[in-house]
Amino acid sequence: MPTPEDPTTVLYRNGSVYSPADPFATAMLIDRGVVAWVGSEHAAANLTGPGVRTVDLDGALITPGFVDAHAHTTETGIALGSIDLTACRSLGELLQAVGDAAASGASTILGFGWDESQWPEKRVPTAAELDRAGDGALVYLVRADIHSAVVSGSLAAGLGLSGVDGWSDGFVVRAAHEAARRATRSLTPDQRRSYQHAALLHAASRGYVAVTEMAAPHIAPREDLEALLSIDGSAGDVPLPEVIPYWAQLTRTREDVRGLMQGFGGRLAGLAGDLNVDGSIGSRTAALRAPYSDDPGSTGTLYLSEDDVAAHLLATTAETVQAGFHVIGDAGLDVVLRGLEATAAELGIEEVRRARHRLEHVELADDAAIGALVHYGVAVSGQPVFDALWGHDGGLYDQRLGERRSRMNRFASLLSAGVLVALGSDSPVTPLDPWASVRACLQHSNPAENISARAAFIAHTRASWRLSGRSPMMGQLAPGAPASFAVWKVDELMVQTPDNRVQSWSTDPRAGTPLLPALDTENAPLCLETVHDGHRLYVAEGFLAA
Repeated sequence: MPTPEDPTTVLYRNGSVYSPADPFATAMLIDRGVVAWVGSEHAAANLTGPGVRTVDLDGALITPGFVDAHAHTTETGIALGSIDLTACRSLGELLQAVGDAAASGASTILGFGWDESQWPEKRVPTAAELDRAGDGALVYLVRADIHSAVVSGSLAAGLGLSGVDGWSDGFVVRAAHEAARRATRSLTPDQRRSYQHAALLHAASRGYVAVTEMAAPHIAPREDLEALLSIDGSAGDVPLPEVIPYWAQLTRTREDVRGLMQGFGGRLAGLAGDLNVDGSIGSRTAALRAPYSDDPGSTGTLYLSEDDVAAHLLATTAETVQAGFHVIGDAGLDVVLRGLEATAAELGIEEVRRARHRLEHVELADDAAIGALVHYGVAVSGQPVFDALWGHDGGLYDQRLGERRSRMNRFASLLSAGVLVALGSDSPVTPLDPWASVRACLQHSNPAENISARAAFIAHTRASWRLSGRSPMMGQLAPGAPASFAVWKVDELMVQTPDNRVQSWSTDPRAGTPLLPALDTENAPLCLETVHDGHRLYVAEGFLAA
């Protein structure tokens, strides 16, 4: 938006606009891709006329567009075309899903999203069981956390996985998983772009104007990110959400850093993201200070040494390039903090802060670690739906960590300490569903870590832009800001009360706070239109019908 036949000025009216410029705004004027005005319905009546297209919101809500702070675009596209195993509640249901795919004639069966911690059997399928269910097909089913998978014996034999580190009768982690993933992700350029296109269109239909791509050489080759950056935004034939790209490749020298940052058309936001210090809780590869409750012989896996982490931080900090790591366990976080300490000792604390380093997930952090993050100016990309899926009594965290689960995903503690927190999905680990992330922040398994809807919303919009070093005007609807927004059909609009300990709501206009959807109603907010930098990315059928 606008299209060549449309006017360049569009007036939205008769709804609600989430804007710091006017918390009671019901209308918004867009002129040449920029927010020109927000205000009342009465004032909007004076803005109509020739050359101005008027859109009747019919009570709908306009908000800044969401930004996913951590996503995997190609993997999301592949998942959209694979077997969705998230609803499987037993080993038998998973094997039945594989059998159904085999019956349709598939020679290769890809699936994602299974979580054996929710099954009565509490175990994964064996290679032989997948061979029988797949009836000769090659089977690769990635776990919900995408840090492990199960594979059929036929696939394992072809790749020689039985002799690779991380193999255990069909269950693969570490090197064995990387080998299986590479084999099942051998894509042609057209296939790659098709998956990416599908994922970005899906994101647009969910109100996202941008996704932060966590690319890494152990996930996909360079050409994957290069292809993605050739189609995002308004570069292609169809406008798509913008991609904020990170490349997670370990460096040791300033020359390494400069060389990588000059690649990818100079678009990299940093050398950060899924540069894995450790693994995941679900796969028991997150590095912990104390053993897993359900595997007392294991404290997880460290993929990077203190020397690796310190070298990467020293090289990037010296170049004022944002670095970062995937880190979930408390022992993994200890390694990163020691690397930051070494970097500050050599280059100075102000240089470390100036680089604005970021960490992904940071699920298990005590008060001292959070204080250290503040000290070094490190931001966090968090995924609230992790807690919604796995934080409940008897859930995955309870099984793996016992009482430590109450100290997971400490969004309130991070924010109150002064850590910049941005929210994402880690799609396809959890779905591209921004309001589910906001809702999860209101219903944390540890009530002390609840945050308000407004805080969660800002973390999923403005904070995500800020985390990648973008203009402070991004992520808000005020005169002069880019026209990047989503329109939502909602059941009810409310203002959450400041007391985060109780999930109560107020419609009192004296609150002076822009309205957000009530998230405890029958229907979740439905995206009607998504616009980024004045370009329409998505419109629901019938919304703009004359």
